[in-house]
Amino acid sequence: MEIIIGLVVAVLIVFVLYNLYAKIITRRNRALEALAGIDVQLTQRFELIPNILTMASKFMEHEKELFTSVTELRTQASENYDKADPAAIKDHLSASSRLGTQMGKLMINMEDYPDLKSNETMIQAQQTYNEVEAQIAAARRFYNSSVTELNNTIEIFPGNLLAGIANSKSMPFFEADEAVLEPINATDYFKYTVINPYCKLITYTK
Repeated sequence: MEIIIGLVVAVLIVFVLYNLYAKIITRRNRALEALAGIDVQLTQRFELIPNILTMASKFMEHEKELFTSVTELRTQASENYDKADPAAIKDHLSASSRLGTQMGKLMINMEDYPDLKSNETMIQAQQTYNEVEAQIAAARRFYNSSVTELNNTIEIFPGNLLAGIANSKSMPFFEADEAVLEPINATDYFKYTVINPYCKLITYTK
């Protein structure tokens, strides 16, 4: 009788551990799929930026430092990275966040250049860019949700014991750039049309 009970217990333990192992694999794959979805949207952003900079540079002669920053961050964010390395993922997402912030600054600064702001080609480019940013924001929410599920599963006992066997590591969140979290000047807040990498286009008027 004791042998039977022992076998039943052993089978139950194996069953529970297998289910947990399968859950870890599923959630890891879902997080990686969400990361791939972010990269698809980021690629669209990368493709739009050169045209926007080319048009803006014809009017915004005093914004060379900002243009340089955007160009450098675009190059950094678009580099290939190891999707199995959490540190590499974090660097990639961080560069993408900073790029979004700098592009937001560029869009705001365009308000000081009426000829550029009223240019039909630029208006169309901004609309397309805003649509891409909205898609990035949606992909970011899905990714962070997937990462939360994965990290909770492999950081809590007994999942932490199986994480190594499942070749799964905690993944970083796609967080807002620190500059986005800085206090906003109230005058600028209501004066400009604000675009940031995590929100849809919102127009403020006095």
